[in-house]
Amino acid sequence: MNASPAAALVDAEARLAGRRRLASRAVIYLFLAVFALLYLLPLLVVVANSFRPLPEITQYGLISLPQSFSLSAWADAWSTHCVAGTCAGVRGNFYNSLLMTIPATIISTVLGALNGYILSKWRFRGAQALFACMTLGVFMPGQIALLPWAYILGKLGLTNSVYGLVLIHVVQGLAFTTLFCRNYYVNIPDDLIKAARIDGAGFWRIFRRIVLPLSPPILIVTVIWQFTGIWNEYLFGTVFTSGREQPITAALVALATSGQTARHFDVASSAVLIAALPPLLIYFLGGKYFVRGLTQGAVK
Repeated sequence: MNASPAAALVDAEARLAGRRRLASRAVIYLFLAVFALLYLLPLLVVVANSFRPLPEITQYGLISLPQSFSLSAWADAWSTHCVAGTCAGVRGNFYNSLLMTIPATIISTVLGALNGYILSKWRFRGAQALFACMTLGVFMPGQIALLPWAYILGKLGLTNSVYGLVLIHVVQGLAFTTLFCRNYYVNIPDDLIKAARIDGAGFWRIFRRIVLPLSPPILIVTVIWQFTGIWNEYLFGTVFTSGREQPITAALVALATSGQTARHFDVASSAVLIAALPPLLIYFLGGKYFVRGLTQGAVK
């Protein structure tokens, strides 16, 4: 008789605690949902306006529910809209970004892997000082390098050229790729490298047979990091190229700052989404590998 009220009291307290946990969890989820909506609202506006005709945007404003659906702005942004003095859309600028980003990503990743391998497993006098100097590039803003790069590109004859941008991004990216790969390769046991040396393996053979097979996690991190950073960068593209040679990010800046009296918000929204597709594709395809690589020693 005495146990029954006590058990009922315990059961009531358990139910109350469960309700409190449920209520606190609901508040947290509501809080996160509100912030996620606020964060995604600009993207939703851009996506909606890319499918809305310009007269509708002018009549109802930028932020309103679509009344109709049209793909004409995408075709105009891709192939016919006037950007930076040329009326060929952003198609050429999109291809320029591909021609710039893909080789710059590959070259900077390969050089970063070699630098990380040397600085972690083939130590020499001054290696730590050299590594410290290289990592200074991680914290150096790009504006500092504008004048030196202008001089170098002028001497090499690479001004207003996609190849000049490739050179810039390869060199500018070495600080990050070296940092990532060096910190990852430090975790490879030194005894493994010493055993390979005793067996007669040299620098390149150890790199090909031992280091590279262990490198996919960090190489995926580096490729995603470099591709996204180079594709989205616009400072060097705006300063060192013009017209048909500009990457798509610089073309978007030109599109946004053009002196037109009537703003083509539908075309601008479509151009922004076209420019965002490659980084988004890279993220969706390799996002889980990026996180996995970070947790395995990419950043320490």
